[in-house]
Amino acid sequence: MRGILRTDIGLVRKGNEDAAWMDEKKGVFAVADGMGGHLAGEVASGLAIEAVKKMPVRDGLREVLDLEMMVRNANQIIAGHAQIHPECSGMGTTLSVLEENGRYVFIAHVGDSRIYRFRNGHLEQITRDHSLVAELVRGGIITEEEARVHPRRNIITRALGTDGYNEPDILIINRRETDFWLLCTDGLHGMVPDRAMEEMMSTGRPEEWADRLMQAALNAGGTDNITFIICGGEDDAWNQG
Repeated sequence: MRGILRTDIGLVRKGNEDAAWMDEKKGVFAVADGMGGHLAGEVASGLAIEAVKKMPVRDGLREVLDLEMMVRNANQIIAGHAQIHPECSGMGTTLSVLEENGRYVFIAHVGDSRIYRFRNGHLEQITRDHSLVAELVRGGIITEEEARVHPRRNIITRALGTDGYNEPDILIINRRETDFWLLCTDGLHGMVPDRAMEEMMSTGRPEEWADRLMQAALNAGGTDNITFIICGGEDDAWNQG
């Protein structure tokens, strides 16, 4: 599965606390968005991505339970690191991982980074945000539009390395050869509406989509780090003139 990874510090932050990694041969793609004090978010997201890289392989294949165990292990590693290093106390990170597995993709997800599927010109959010505003939207208390400008929109309800419930959502989703997948931190989806991202991905090649998405997030203010991966699709879609 082919992919392209982009990350940018944005226009406001002094450091990049996002982390991402992909391995096209293994068909594994992951993004993480760290949080915490000075550099602690960067540490948390980096530890999460390192855990993804070290996932075991069983005779060339993985089982979906391996994803779940990997996320739990990452949570323990991050929490343990914070105990040993007081300057990292309170750090945490989101983590969204997608793995190709034949006719399906396996997904493990914690936090408010997102995974979308782009199929037949339609962009659909596959993961569910673990955030305060998402809970308010699901409860019918506020609208999607109100959520985008809510003063507490950055509060997440589930993150690795933090106290409380932080088990991952585990999904098995059907895939087609023509499907594309977008994994992104809230520096993208929090700045650019889904409809606008869908339009940007409707023409051209994935590299052009990536250019448009990054520029749109920066044009919208770039108030957060911006990180995303576009992966999937057939070779013709990547090579078209």
